[in-house]
Amino acid sequence: MEAQAIDRAHRVGQTKTVFAYRLICRDTVEEKIAELQKQKRELADAILSGDESGNPMKDLSVEDLELLFS
Repeated sequence: MEAQAIDRAHRVGQTKTVFAYRLICRDTVEEKIAELQKQKRELADAILSGDESGNPMKDLSVEDLELLFS
């Protein structure tokens, strides 16, 4: 939802620079959510950019799949 709002601010006829600040305090739910999102993004990127010589899915562990679908 946050990413949608930031993207919308950039494209709705905006001619000036848009700044988006994320303030996340240490040891909070927000920090844990941000970390999970980062891990999922990295895992999805690794799957989507897999090398052409093999199947990127074969290198996934059970933990990787559980993280991706959690």
